[in-house]
Amino acid sequence: METKYFTIDETKELKDQVKEAGDILKNGGLVAFPTETVYGLGGDAKNKDASKAIYAAKGRPSDNPLIVHIPDVSWVDGIVSEIPEAAKKLADAFWPGPMTLIFKKNDVIPLETTGGLDTVAVRLPSHPVARALMEESGVYIAAPSANTSGRPSPTKAKHVAEDLSGKIDAIIDGGEVNIGLESTIIDVTEDIPTILRPGYISLDDVKAVVGEARMDPGILSKDSNVRPKAPGMRYRHYAPKGNLIVVNGEKEKVCAYINEQIQNAKDLGKKVAVLSSSETASMYENAKVYAIGSLNDEEEIARNLYDVLRRFDEEEMELIFSEAFETPHIGQAIMNRLLKAAGHQVVSL
Repeated sequence: METKYFTIDETKELKDQVKEAGDILKNGGLVAFPTETVYGLGGDAKNKDASKAIYAAKGRPSDNPLIVHIPDVSWVDGIVSEIPEAAKKLADAFWPGPMTLIFKKNDVIPLETTGGLDTVAVRLPSHPVARALMEESGVYIAAPSANTSGRPSPTKAKHVAEDLSGKIDAIIDGGEVNIGLESTIIDVTEDIPTILRPGYISLDDVKAVVGEARMDPGILSKDSNVRPKAPGMRYRHYAPKGNLIVVNGEKEKVCAYINEQIQNAKDLGKKVAVLSSSETASMYENAKVYAIGSLNDEEEIARNLYDVLRRFDEEEMELIFSEAFETPHIGQAIMNRLLKAAGHQVVSL
């Protein structure tokens, strides 16, 4: 399959530039496009064959539901059986934006799209290209991240091309995304809204809108028998090919430990890398250091994370040590992705 490549020109009318991509979606094809979180791989959410094609292109487990993207909140009525009051409050507060809500579905969206579940995940993105594509195509767009399943999510069109060129119909290059972490997923089908995947919108943000809310215990538990409710949280994700280990503790101890491990690995002839903050990058010796951003700018850290995880593969790093990034607002989301990339290999000092 030849993958078409569309590059957005900000000086031209946006809807005209996405028309051909919209036609591809209408006809059951797959189009990768930018959102404010990561690039998504879109198909017609009502078309079971399109959803099957998404799973096949990504190599994604078929029990991992696809998020349905909409251009306007009024579209929710067409695919859900009920809209709880908490959902209305959250939509008013955070849509358009990096939030996905889980509703009880009606029969419009097939089970092939929802991973066999009787619920449907819905998001209203804020990115202008995503909005224009939905409006131009006129379809509900099912769209997981546009990457090979398990690899770091794509924050640039070139990441999509690396994984999916030749497997999908088209890629829309709208530049680098703004946030760099997937949306916060909130289940509103129960009495207490529950975060199933942490993201840019934090638990405190949710509580400020609806009062009582909680985090899925399966996300926070270190007990392997406590499984996250969201199927996607059960799988290893975002992982580079090299062995990634997170080191947590006081800054000086972390740096000393990593430097010691670098020397041990060098003695064995391994290519070693360090994932650090800008503040500590100069404290490491004899290893390639990737400074992901300042601890005073957690949004920079989030935006750069997946790009750096991919660079480890490009430069064939065999062993990677990462600092922990316990930032105040979205630190939990950053660490959730980093720990999954490491397969939960953590050294606590």
